[in-house]
Amino acid sequence: MKPSLFQKCLAEFFGTLVLVLMGCGSAVLAGSHVGFLGIAFAFGLSVVGMAYAIGHISGCHINPAITISMWVTRKLPAADTLGYVVAQIAGGIVGAGILYVIASGHADYSLATNGLGQNGVGDGSPDHYPLASGLIAEVVFTCIFLLVVHGSTSKNNTTPIAGLGIGLTLTLIHIVGIPVTGVSVNPARSIGPALFVGGEALKDLWVFIVAPIAGGILGGIIWKMVDTWKKV
Repeated sequence: MKPSLFQKCLAEFFGTLVLVLMGCGSAVLAGSHVGFLGIAFAFGLSVVGMAYAIGHISGCHINPAITISMWVTRKLPAADTLGYVVAQIAGGIVGAGILYVIASGHADYSLATNGLGQNGVGDGSPDHYPLASGLIAEVVFTCIFLLVVHGSTSKNNTTPIAGLGIGLTLTLIHIVGIPVTGVSVNPARSIGPALFVGGEALKDLWVFIVAPIAGGILGGIIWKMVDTWKKV
């Protein structure tokens, strides 16, 4: 029996919650111990783990940019697309909320000072990269990410362990991109922390909604062109 839409959305909710809790949590709770490299692996390993946990139920998108790209390339119905995106955003918010509760238990923690692993440009960028750099990075990195997602999950792909390739690609993107924006490539990952932190994080949030979705659509279109060419 195939999973219902409710079961799929529940899986997406839980998977995105884990991604935000563990990925952003690595920055907030363990950043001083593991550094940027450790944070990069935390995000990638979260995707790998969830791919095995919920991949057979929902496909483990846990990212509106992936879901919308799947819809644009006609791999996902509109009803599922809407349900997935709502569930992913809700999961990201709850994940950020749990992280906030945990972090608040430390006497030295301050939401204004330490944040919740939110993304940013300009003064909100880890290395103070400007808006233009952040936009380009998020579009290009998400495009690359979606090329890997589409290729790894294609019926024509005989390479096993798609979740591992996708997770390692996300790790690679974080290794390169954390200094620029903190790396989003996922609107749900950005929305949750920004809603709690507010201020500049909320002001810059549009970047991490628009750019990943644009990059995801672009990645889907490019993959479709390449995949169609291969069949000719």
